[in-house]
Amino acid sequence: MLAKVQSGAVVGVDGLAVEVEVDIALGLPFFTTVGLPDGSVRESKDRVKAAIRNCGYEFPNRRITVNLAPADIKKAGAGFDLPMALGILAATETLQSTKLDHYWVLGELSLDGGLRPVRGVLPITLAARDLGMKGIIVPDANKMEAAVVDGIDVIAVDSLHQAVEFLADKRECAPFHLDPATSFAQARSHEVDFDEVKGQENVKRALEIAASGGHNILLKGPPGSGKTMLARRLPTILPDLSFAEALETSKIYSIIGLLPADMPLIATRPFRSPHHTISDAGLIGGGQIPRPGEVSLAHNGVLFLDELPEFKKHVLEVLRQPLEDGTVTIARANLSLKFPARVVLVVAMNPCPCGFYGDKRKECICNPMQIHNYTSRVSGPLLDRIDLHLEVAAVPFKEMSAERQGESSAVIKARVDQTRAVQKTRYAHHLKVFCNGQMGPKDIRKYCALDTSSSRLLEKSVEQLGLSARGYHRILKIARTVADMDGSEALQLSHVAEAIQYRRMA
Repeated sequence: MLAKVQSGAVVGVDGLAVEVEVDIALGLPFFTTVGLPDGSVRESKDRVKAAIRNCGYEFPNRRITVNLAPADIKKAGAGFDLPMALGILAATETLQSTKLDHYWVLGELSLDGGLRPVRGVLPITLAARDLGMKGIIVPDANKMEAAVVDGIDVIAVDSLHQAVEFLADKRECAPFHLDPATSFAQARSHEVDFDEVKGQENVKRALEIAASGGHNILLKGPPGSGKTMLARRLPTILPDLSFAEALETSKIYSIIGLLPADMPLIATRPFRSPHHTISDAGLIGGGQIPRPGEVSLAHNGVLFLDELPEFKKHVLEVLRQPLEDGTVTIARANLSLKFPARVVLVVAMNPCPCGFYGDKRKECICNPMQIHNYTSRVSGPLLDRIDLHLEVAAVPFKEMSAERQGESSAVIKARVDQTRAVQKTRYAHHLKVFCNGQMGPKDIRKYCALDTSSSRLLEKSVEQLGLSARGYHRILKIARTVADMDGSEALQLSHVAEAIQYRRMA
């Protein structure tokens, strides 16, 4: 007998329809799975066999062939356990149901027939809805994640027996509903705030510019000057995630298995801070079955690289393409995948190995060769892709001990939101540009026209600082953001002058 069960898999960050075909024929008892299964899928046969028997059903003592179509795409994960088991029961006519054609099925089986959660439920549910399926059957632990998607019934089950009874119309399982907008709004909170930062007004100004225009920023200063503290508070002043952005980001976390059990959506802009020992595959993604890396987990948020020169040089170099394109492209012999990677990059570094070069409080013990070797670990082309370069000085004692608090994140964010609203209107007709930091050459020519005095100042600065064409464009982007913050339609001399000072270290 032949039976078919509809299921799904994840390719890149998107769901893919997978048809699980089960054929039971006469012959010696044998269970084989075809269709490019990985090790976890091939091991399903033992879990499926034990689960069927422990639920009180008869496991056929025949030749069983399971095909996962399309057969030319690698299948990974334990989510095919439940559809395989249902396919076997349908092929032996233990399960007779007309619902199998209208529902996708996902779930990992335990040996007693219980269901464990699986990864990637959110993108798979989105794919099922887009293909016009009536519903999806998922483990109970995944129901909140699946219910984020409107327009499809989510049937949550906790065992193989419950799934069989639902499909056989012996048990009524009401679709699980969730109001994602309410949960989304309630989860928008941060544990840190800018009012905890004493002093560093010039750095706060630069971070506000970075947030207002979506610019990358370099913080360079001695240990203890507050570089990490400031970087961790950048997400608190970025505009709130839209629901579409939250869904896009949550898909990536669903694939990796990092979605919180009690929160089916990433409600705040992510902040990722990988250790400097990370590999290139860990940073941008990859592996035998390509998966997103840290830069994709920071999509729509902040990627913070602390102690920048300590990262392996080849690891940093792979960041060039994602910073320019906002996507990571991973190519294999028979597959090419794209992972989203639109981030605000914040990098921090010491000025020398001991960290105190140029510090007024403590003398540097490094010689010029050590300083040169340390700073040269970061390539010029990578630094050229960072818009704002800022020196972070140590905070004086008077400012550290002062009781007066600085501006809160809410106050700064209100100004950032106002500036972003201007850019949203300006780029309303664009499909890929949402803020000034993402402008291309054509947009720069259109929106960053200079008057005579500003043009002369910029010309002198480019010659004196030895800036590249990319550096020239970065200054214009920053100037455009500063002008937007001032509510000015035209770029003025003061806007260009402030933008230039943020490239003096480049």
